[in-house]
Amino acid sequence: MRYSDLLLGVLLMAMWGFNFIVIQMGTEDLDPLLLVALRFSLAAFPAVLFVSRPTASWKYVLAYSLTFGCGVWGMATWAISSGLSAGMASLLLQVNVAISLLFGWVFLKEKIIPQKALGALLALGGLLLSLMVEDGTVPLISIALILIAATSWSISGLIVKASGTQHVFSFIVWGLLFAPLPLFAATYIQSGADVFYEIQNNLSGKLIFSILFQAYPTTLLGYWFWNRLIIKYPLSTVAPLGLLCPVFGLFFSWLLTGESIGPEKFIAAVMIFSGLALGIVHFCQSFKMLRNSRIFGILNISR
Repeated sequence: MRYSDLLLGVLLMAMWGFNFIVIQMGTEDLDPLLLVALRFSLAAFPAVLFVSRPTASWKYVLAYSLTFGCGVWGMATWAISSGLSAGMASLLLQVNVAISLLFGWVFLKEKIIPQKALGALLALGGLLLSLMVEDGTVPLISIALILIAATSWSISGLIVKASGTQHVFSFIVWGLLFAPLPLFAATYIQSGADVFYEIQNNLSGKLIFSILFQAYPTTLLGYWFWNRLIIKYPLSTVAPLGLLCPVFGLFFSWLLTGESIGPEKFIAAVMIFSGLALGIVHFCQSFKMLRNSRIFGILNISR
């Protein structure tokens, strides 16, 4: 990977990690589901006017809207508003890697190598350990919501794969177009009409920043560049960058909100992070590439 792309990839992970803090800021003044609905409304318009319609069947686009818009970010934002710290939300959402491994084995008949199985067990062990955290930043209801979000993320991946689309960015952008409708409906059912009238009263610079940051840099710019990396480089090269997102999420949560990272939370984070690394990074393949690299060639010649 070119150094310029690597640097931008790291900055993207920092932005996505910081986004969990921005989500937390928004939920302080607005209903979580309404916040997500506004995020995707602004992200979809006017983008759909400039991005060609996806070639995939509309049933896949609609299914992606429900799982990604409502399932992933609706539930993740709700989890944060229910007391889950931004740092732990960024970490626990990555459990979708282990869930995707299970889904791939069950639905796609993919083989599970021992390294990935060990990684999934480590990540799930870290998830269980996080249940022991008693500092008030990991309530049980929030864990249930973030697990729904992680599962929805895995399902959305299956939907994209089943759609057979070759234009992932247009698929995502048009998928965002339909996500706000069920989110607005869920907000009305859960909180009534008053929450919509209160938007003007709650509108502040902080809330506007939260909505705009989530809609444009995080969603449109972020996913455009991420898909550009996936197209340009092998997935095995790009995917490990995703491990940095929860690292930045925990860092910004500690730095900006004063989130304490006690022994249980630290060990749980290490277990989940290690499990994700085992599931994504192919160490044997990486060692073979390193062994055949120029550096090892020079060492062999010197012998």
